[in-house]
Amino acid sequence: MSDRTARTALVVGGTSGIGLATARRLADRGYDVHVAGRSAERVKAVADLDSRITAHQADGGDRAAVADLAAQLAPLDVLVVTLSGSLGMGTLAELDLNVLREAFDAKLWAHLATLQAALPHLAPDASVTLLGAISAHAAMPGTAGLSALNAAVEGLVRPLAVELAPIRVNAVSPGVVDTGWWSGLPDDARAAFFEATAAAVPVRHVATADEVAEVVTLVATNRNLSGTVVEADGGARLVSL
Repeated sequence: MSDRTARTALVVGGTSGIGLATARRLADRGYDVHVAGRSAERVKAVADLDSRITAHQADGGDRAAVADLAAQLAPLDVLVVTLSGSLGMGTLAELDLNVLREAFDAKLWAHLATLQAALPHLAPDASVTLLGAISAHAAMPGTAGLSALNAAVEGLVRPLAVELAPIRVNAVSPGVVDTGWWSGLPDDARAAFFEATAAAVPVRHVATADEVAEVVTLVATNRNLSGTVVEADGGARLVSL
C-alpha cells in the first residue's frame, strides 16, 4: 500500500518525454509519484535523475504486470497513461495495414489493458488522464492512420467519464512536441520540420514536453474536469501543416 500522507500518482509510459515531464510536475505538487516503462535502461535513468520519482519496469500492454504494480500502489489517486508509438504514418495508398495494426496494439490496446488492470485499484475520487494527439482532429495528409488511432484513444473519454463516475476521465491532445518521438528523423531533417511547423502554427512555436505536461497535470488534478479532451496543439488543428 502507498503512504497515504501523500496522494499517489502512477504515470504509465512515464520514463521519457511528456510522461516523465508530467511525473516531475506531479512530484512538484507533492504527490507520491511512480512511473512505469518497458525499458530497463530508462527506468534506471529515471531513478538516477530524480529521487522523488520511483520507476518500475512494466509494459503498459502487459495487463498482468500493470495490475500487479497498481495493486502494490493502491489506492491510486492519479493515473496518467502516456503510451505512444511511432508507427502508422503514411498516405492511404502506401499505408501498410499490418504496421497500423501494430500501432493500435502499441497504443489503443495498451491503453485499454492499462485501464482494465488499474481500475480495481483506483481511489473513489481518482482521475484518469489519457494522451491522444491532434492528428485526431486535424486534416493533415499522410496521417489518416494516426488520426484513426488517436481518435480511438480519445473516443474512450466521454463514455468512461460517465461509466466510471465519480472517477474523472479526460485526455490531452498535443500537436507537434519536441520529444524523442521524432528521433527517427536525421537531425537536420528534424530541425527543418520543427522550423516549418513553428512558422505554420498560430503560436509560432513547437511545444516542449514540459509545456504539454503542464496541461496534463492541470487536467489530472482539477476536480471540475471530466469527459474533456484538451487540445494543447499550439493551434495546429486550425491550419494546414
